[in-house]
Amino acid sequence: MKIIASLAFAAVAAAVSVPAMAQFQKPEDAVKYRKAAFTVMGAHFGRLGAMANGRVPFDAAVAAENAALVEVMSKLPWAGFGPGTDKGDTRAKPEIWTEQAKFTAGAEKMQAEVAKLTAAAKTGNLDAVKTAFGAVGQSCKACHDAYRKD
Repeated sequence: MKIIASLAFAAVAAAVSVPAMAQFQKPEDAVKYRKAAFTVMGAHFGRLGAMANGRVPFDAAVAAENAALVEVMSKLPWAGFGPGTDKGDTRAKPEIWTEQAKFTAGAEKMQAEVAKLTAAAKTGNLDAVKTAFGAVGQSCKACHDAYRKD
């Protein structure tokens, strides 16, 4: 039941994310939104990583639940990269706005890899999860290296 409720919430969040930029009152609201989405996504991705790296025992049901949440969350942050959101409390590099097509392609690649992770997690096979987890991690790292200040 907890999984269904989480997925229902995530589906609603995904449905409202498309027009989200129009709903932000100020650019800093959009920055907070995208940072929160990345934080939640990272928390669930970290739980998968702990299993993939052997730090915690593999639990197929928990892996599938977290992968599904990561997949939904992977669609949310992008609405928070609108005009004026390149300033303030952000680690986003200016290249996000000057290389929009490349940035969008990176986001889409990450989402495609996350979908593969979700499929792998549904199999209950730890080796499949490890492989897919690595591919997602590489896509995240590529974007962070290009578009995030550290």
